[in-house]
Amino acid sequence: MTGAPSRTTILAIDSATTRVVVAVGTLTGDLVEATDWPAGYRHGETLLPAVAALLERLELAPTSPAAIVVGTGPGAFTGLRVGIATAKGLAHALGVPLVGVPTTDALLVGAPPDAVLLLPAGPSDRLLVRRGQPAQLVRAGEDPDLPAGASLIALDLPDRAPDGALQRGEAARAGLGAALLAIGAARFAAADVDDLAGLVPDYVTLPRGVRAEGGEVSWSRDPR
Repeated sequence: MTGAPSRTTILAIDSATTRVVVAVGTLTGDLVEATDWPAGYRHGETLLPAVAALLERLELAPTSPAAIVVGTGPGAFTGLRVGIATAKGLAHALGVPLVGVPTTDALLVGAPPDAVLLLPAGPSDRLLVRRGQPAQLVRAGEDPDLPAGASLIALDLPDRAPDGALQRGEAARAGLGAALLAIGAARFAAADVDDLAGLVPDYVTLPRGVRAEGGEVSWSRDPR
């Protein structure tokens, strides 16, 4: 008789930015290894093979994750939709909890308390995010309303943000996998997990003609 699978890791996925991030960590949230690649328009083709390749490289069974952590954005429609759907599918198939973490929270881990995060919102607008406050849309041609001396972190905004801010953004993204694992593991340990059907992405903008909807998903009944 085959025993129950050994659940020894946490798997983190984020597809909110122009680079997809997949990371594997311990149950206490320590990073084991992370990988990332340009998102392009092939999230659906690349994400699951990348997860499988990372687990295989670490000599881990596909059933090793005890929980799935997923970045919920804000981010682009297609990337978030694929990333969160994949995370939900994995959590459902493995029968493990799902923890949704705002990508912005993870990007700001380790940043100064007054840090401000600047993200793209379509081809010309930007989204300004401060800790504990609603995101603010900055229209094209407007200057961000920054507190005096604030540390600006900009991501995916070439030619639309200062070089120093862009460098800090890349440093934040380099630590995204580790930050998702740390936040997600703490919530998993506290049994603070998300409803699989109700977790929804935080889209920056929706494609024309698409309306925001709730996250309810009706899963088919598993065969017994």
